[in-house]
Amino acid sequence: MAESPTPSPTKPPTTPPPNPPPNQKKKQKQTKLETNPPKGTRDFYPPDLRLRTWLFSHFRAVAKSYAFTEYDAPVLESTALYTRKAGEEVTDQLYSFEDKGGRAVSLRPEMTPSLARMVMAKKGGLPMPMKWYSIPQCWRYERMTRGRRREHYQWNMDVWGVEGVEAEAELLHAMVTFFERVGLTSGDVGIKVNSRLVIGEVLAELGIPEDKFAATCVLVDKLEKVPIDAVQSDLEALGLTRTTIESLTSVLTANSLPAITTILGPSSPAVAQLTKLFTLATAYQMDDWLVFDASVVRGLAYYTGVVFEAFDRTGELRAIAGGGRYDALLETFGGVPTPACGFGFGDAVIVELLKERGLLPRFEGSGVDVVVFAMEEGLYKVAVEIAGVLRGGGGKSVDVVLEKKKTKWVFKHADRIGSRYVVIVAPDEYERGELSIKDMGSGEQLVVKIDELGDWAKGIGVGSSSDRGSDGGSGDES
Repeated sequence: MAESPTPSPTKPPTTPPPNPPPNQKKKQKQTKLETNPPKGTRDFYPPDLRLRTWLFSHFRAVAKSYAFTEYDAPVLESTALYTRKAGEEVTDQLYSFEDKGGRAVSLRPEMTPSLARMVMAKKGGLPMPMKWYSIPQCWRYERMTRGRRREHYQWNMDVWGVEGVEAEAELLHAMVTFFERVGLTSGDVGIKVNSRLVIGEVLAELGIPEDKFAATCVLVDKLEKVPIDAVQSDLEALGLTRTTIESLTSVLTANSLPAITTILGPSSPAVAQLTKLFTLATAYQMDDWLVFDASVVRGLAYYTGVVFEAFDRTGELRAIAGGGRYDALLETFGGVPTPACGFGFGDAVIVELLKERGLLPRFEGSGVDVVVFAMEEGLYKVAVEIAGVLRGGGGKSVDVVLEKKKTKWVFKHADRIGSRYVVIVAPDEYERGELSIKDMGSGEQLVVKIDELGDWAKGIGVGSSSDRGSDGGSGDES
C-alpha cells in the first residue's frame, strides 16, 4: 500500500506592516505659493479698485460729454494685427504664443488695431463720422520704470470719417477737459503738438523715398531716448547717412510755428495744417495747454498727420498720453483708406501725477453708508427688513451684521469700514416702533420711528465719510 504524500505546510497569511504613527509619517514637501502677481502686473485690492473706478468714471464722463460711444474688443488678438514692418518697439514687446489650434495670438499691446479690425469687419456698414471710446487693458513686455508697467489700462478716444483737424481739436479739448476735471492746470500739464507732414516734407527735401518715411519716424522717435550712435546701423539700413539725420534733427529742434514756417515756407501743407489747429485751440480756449514741438513724431508707424503728446511740465514723469492721425491704417490691413485720429491715455502716469499734486481723493473707506445690527437673534428678520428699506427707497449702501456680535464690536467694525451710521434694532425701541441710530462722525445718537426711516435715509444723502466728497464730488458720471 503506497504511502500518502506528506502535505506541504501552509504559509501563514501575510499581514501588511502597521501604519506608522501620524507623527512619524514622512512629510511631503509642499511648494510654497508665490503670493505676488506676475512681474509688472497688479492686484486690485478694494481701495485700489475704488481708485480705478473713480478714474474710469472721469474717463467715461468726459467721453460721454463729447458724444462718444463705448466699445470693447477681445484682449487676445491675432499676432499679425501688430507685426508691422517698420521697426516699432511694440512688435518686440508682444506677449505672444501659439494657441492649441496652432494660431499665432498675442495679448493686445494697444487698442487701435483692434478698432481698425472691427471697422473693416463691417465692410463700410458703420455710419460716419464715428466717435468711439474704450478703456482696455493692454500688455507689453517692456522695461519697467515709474509709471510704466507690463499691463495697464488705457483710455482711448477715436474719431473716424473726419478729414480735417477739427477732429484733433475736439480730441485735444476732451483731454484738457479731463485734466481740468481732476484739478490739473496748464501749469501742471502741457500737450506737445506736431505733424508727421513736417518730417515728411523735410525727408522729401533730403531725397528720402516716401516708402521709408514711417520707419524713419519710428527711429527719430527713439532719438529722444538714445544717442544717434545707438540707432546708426538701423538708419544706415534705411539708406540714411549720418549727415542726413543730423540735418533732420536740426530741423526738428524748431519749437514755434514761426520757426518751422521759416524752414518749410508759408505754402507748406504742414504749416497750413498746424496753423489751423492752433487757431481752433484758441477758439476752444485751450491754447495755453498746447506747445508746438517739431521733435514729437510718436513711435508708431501708422501715424500720418497731426501727432500730440501730453507731458508733465516738471519733466519728472514720462508721457501721460499721446495720439494723432492715422488715415492709412486700414490700408495697411488691405482695406480702404479712411480718415481717423485718436489718443491713448494710460492709467499709471496720471495717478502718479495726481499723487504728487495731492489731488487724489482718499479711498480707505468701503463706501458703506449704514451698518444695521440686531441686538437679539429674534430681531434679525427685522434688521433685514430695515436694510431692505435703506437699500431700496433710500438708495444706501447697507452692511447687515450677519453674526451674533456685541455692540462694542459693531461700533468698531463700522468705524473700520468708514460707515457713516449704525442702525441698532433693540428690543425696547422696537416694541415702541423705533430704531436707535448712531452718527459715527459726530457720535450723536438719535431715535427714528420705523415708519419714518425712508424719510430719514433720503435726508442724509449718500457717501461714506472716509472716501467720498474729498475731491469735491463723488466722481460719478453725472
